[in-house]
Amino acid sequence: MKKNSPEQYTPKKKGGLLGRIIRRFFLLLFTTIVLILAALILAANLIFNGPSPAARSILTMTLLEPSATKWIPALFIGEDGVAEVRAQVSAGPEEELTNTSQVVIQKNAAIDPNAVDEWADYPDGIRIDTVEGDTFTAYIMIIKDPSRVYMGLSTYNGFSTAIPGKRLNVAMEDEGAAAGVNAGAFNDDGSISKTVGSAPLGLVMSKGSCAWSTGKQPDLEGFAGFNTDDILVVSQKNLTKEQAAELNIRDGCCFGPALIINGETNMSAYNSASGWNPRTAVGQRSDGAVLFVCADGRQVGSMGATYADIIDIMVEYGAVNACNMDGGSSTIMMYRDTNGRYGEAGQVVTVNNYSLLQSEPRRMPNFWMVRPQE
Repeated sequence: MKKNSPEQYTPKKKGGLLGRIIRRFFLLLFTTIVLILAALILAANLIFNGPSPAARSILTMTLLEPSATKWIPALFIGEDGVAEVRAQVSAGPEEELTNTSQVVIQKNAAIDPNAVDEWADYPDGIRIDTVEGDTFTAYIMIIKDPSRVYMGLSTYNGFSTAIPGKRLNVAMEDEGAAAGVNAGAFNDDGSISKTVGSAPLGLVMSKGSCAWSTGKQPDLEGFAGFNTDDILVVSQKNLTKEQAAELNIRDGCCFGPALIINGETNMSAYNSASGWNPRTAVGQRSDGAVLFVCADGRQVGSMGATYADIIDIMVEYGAVNACNMDGGSSTIMMYRDTNGRYGEAGQVVTVNNYSLLQSEPRRMPNFWMVRPQE
């Protein structure tokens, strides 16, 4: 009778249990990611193709503004649907250009003894307020003397895609500026290439000279710049170098839309479904004081602001002319804490909170800067 041979013992491989745990973990993680993506796609489809035109318009415009997500709406509603959303706006202001007679610079005027001096607690002539909206937190910087505001550049030797743009904190230290915010449009293909932020789009005037005049600005039209009388000139159209010279523009750049011209709100911008995004804008009061507004966005506690939100703030703070600047992940406001109001005196502080996806300010070719007080 043939005997059965005993089964041979096969030792278990070390790490078998650990390997199974790791594989199951990654399988669970992958499944979770797929489910989240599927839920997001279903939710987006419900909004894009659901019963609410307002919700569709807001989501469309929110995604169209950042360069990295502008391709998404067409996946759900097609190019024709995107064009239809863009077209759902009212007419703009009757006047296309600022009437400079409506601004009277009062930097050396005597203070009315019966009025409250808003600058009493701000010896450096810069005041910063915070406004809380339903979907955003915004910061308003008021500069008493408009002659201190100018267009700072990442390079004064000619822009080139071979020369990376600067981050605002670096540019402020290089310039010794008292404050700064981001300014106009620039080359941005949505990548992390060093060419992003290296060269502007549209006209850029800095310190009385044309620093850049090539590169068409896509989608939006507008211009904001200070003339030699320190009055902010806002145009609904991009200006040429020749037009800027006729208007005596010393510092300015292209972007848009114009928000307020000669005290009249641009209802085209106000009524547009501009979406919730980080935003930057520049404006001027009738007494000459300059307004910088930066609204946080793409954060848990601050989704972002619409054009209407920024216009409401500008109106509340007395702007007679105002223009939207580049926003999104470019939105940044910095201030040299001259009097130690926010920490150590003389240190540059970041006033707003940029996107959670960023660890530092973006590289840019130009900035609105504020000179130190003489």
